[in-house]
Amino acid sequence: MFNKILIANRGEIACRVAATARRMGLKTVAVYSDADASAKHVAACDESVHLGGSAPKDSYLRWKKVIEAAQATGAQAVHPGYGFLSENQDFAKTCVAAGLVFIGPPASAIAAMGLKAESKQLMERAGVPLVPGYHGSDQDPALLQLKADEIGYPVLIKASAGGGGKGMRAVERSQDFADALTSCKREAINSFGSDAVLVEKYVQRPRHIEIQVFGDSFGNYVYLFERDCSVQRRHQKVLEEAPAPGMTPELRARMGEAAVAAARAVNYVGAGTVEFIVEQNDDGRMDFFFMEMNTRLQVEHPVTEAITGLDLVEWQLRVASGEALPCSQDQLKITGHAIEARICAENPDNNFLPATGRLDVYRKPLCSSFAISPLRFDDGVRQGDSISPFYDSMVAKVIVHGDTRAQALARLDDALAQTHIIGLTTNVQFLRHVLQSPSFAQANLDTGLIPREAGVLFNQEHVGLALAAAADVVQTLLDERAAEGNDPFSKTDGWRSHGVFTRRFAFEFAGEQVQAGLTYLHDGALFLSVGETTGVLEFAATPAGIDLSFAGQRALVTVYRQGELAHIHTAQGATRIIAVDLLLHAGEAPAEVGRLTAPMPGKVVSFAVKAGDRVQRGQALAVMDAMKMEHTIAAPIDGVVEELLYAPGDQVVEGAELLKLVVIEA
Repeated sequence: MFNKILIANRGEIACRVAATARRMGLKTVAVYSDADASAKHVAACDESVHLGGSAPKDSYLRWKKVIEAAQATGAQAVHPGYGFLSENQDFAKTCVAAGLVFIGPPASAIAAMGLKAESKQLMERAGVPLVPGYHGSDQDPALLQLKADEIGYPVLIKASAGGGGKGMRAVERSQDFADALTSCKREAINSFGSDAVLVEKYVQRPRHIEIQVFGDSFGNYVYLFERDCSVQRRHQKVLEEAPAPGMTPELRARMGEAAVAAARAVNYVGAGTVEFIVEQNDDGRMDFFFMEMNTRLQVEHPVTEAITGLDLVEWQLRVASGEALPCSQDQLKITGHAIEARICAENPDNNFLPATGRLDVYRKPLCSSFAISPLRFDDGVRQGDSISPFYDSMVAKVIVHGDTRAQALARLDDALAQTHIIGLTTNVQFLRHVLQSPSFAQANLDTGLIPREAGVLFNQEHVGLALAAAADVVQTLLDERAAEGNDPFSKTDGWRSHGVFTRRFAFEFAGEQVQAGLTYLHDGALFLSVGETTGVLEFAATPAGIDLSFAGQRALVTVYRQGELAHIHTAQGATRIIAVDLLLHAGEAPAEVGRLTAPMPGKVVSFAVKAGDRVQRGQALAVMDAMKMEHTIAAPIDGVVEELLYAPGDQVVEGAELLKLVVIEA
């Protein structure tokens, strides 16, 4: 076994690998960029080496510098994690040439599975089922269009060297193919350095089920069962669970054996995942087709650890050091059910636009980290850290394990309810909506679940104005009481010798202005009116939050304030309300119309319009590249483009005005 390893990654996966290494008594070396100088993964390791600038190309992708760091610190092996260099065959090959062990498969296996088209040809020879499609090397757009027409629509265009949903477009009609191909190729070249694509039949009601495989250098292989990753947005996974609902022992065995055949075909060593697309037929039968093989550890590997009781990173380290697989296929078994949710900095109600910002509040329930338990949080951030535009938007992974799927679902919803993140927009509430949706609750799974359940997933409000306003009023009262002195004139109880006193509040909730009044009654009671809702207000501060009752509702609430903005967290959900300071906003001008600004830092890819063009509301105006994804900027109104303020290729900061749009006069 090694004495010291270098972890060629950052964030959650670097912390994950470091945790197992520490448990096994191994020393660890972290690498970091300018943006990550004070990151959690740096503190988690015994040593650290600076790589360069904040952008990945200036730091984590500088594989020669990574190898130099390993040699300089005396590391014997390099763990690549996932992403960055994990599937770079040149990096793997150079590690070996430098006398370092690459904790992953041989470079030849990475090469064989790295290009989707070539890997599918290899899988066909190995007898692994494939989706009908074109996987050839001729990339002439006319030929690709012809092949798509022959396959029949809808089709899926996929970057041959891609992954993670990048460089992928579904096309419903022949006339849309050319534009989708151009966009797909552009994103592919930016993300993977190659614009080669393949075209496949788009399977209707597909499920995404993957098999975890492991191989050692002695030719032994096992599959550690399946994970269902069907719940996706923008072709990227949102929730993963194991075992897959509805999976039969017979289908599991066939898929597992096909996955092992795929690994054996390339002499695979280490942890890998064979991804299948599963077609659900009307008669209940499921057919599976090879999609791709990820030659690394997957983000969702903790759900496999939960149902098997095994540490997959430990397996990686043991196999890489020359040991045989710790157990055989007949020794593996499934226990219970596990689900993983990815908490990301993004706005689901705005097409999952990635968000940046500081974790001003990052509160988690009682849980383990990087260790198998009923509730586990794996993350690479701490309260006070920032989510930057340079890397992936994932904040944390929440993994739950239960005896049954129903128990796991309940545990995950409860854990998310107790997760409070303030300072940036996240998908925590959206994840709760997915868990509570009819399709997910009933295990009616396919990759179209999110659009199918859009009515109960997006723009949901489960707290409501009355409870949100009452919570903010109570927090105001508690803050005032905390500031009271012994002087009776400093009391804020609203006492009057004659009559009653009513205090006025102004709120903004869901874009609407609302007035509220709090009346102090002679018996000490409080009577609150919020719009048309009225009732006695009762509350008590407890260590777990504010126990609040108002207008027939009782809830345990937690309030976090940022200036006038209050974040309200309850078991039902979370919301925001603005306590308007009318004096502070007196004299402010109305918002300017027609400004189109960058929603986050990034690069301008292209403009679809020029000065003088008339545009309609919703029309695409520009494309930006930010956080590894392309984002389309659309017209908010009908108007005329007055001026383009940037050029394609320009880097822009968040809030930068991209173009001027003038309202068309009626």
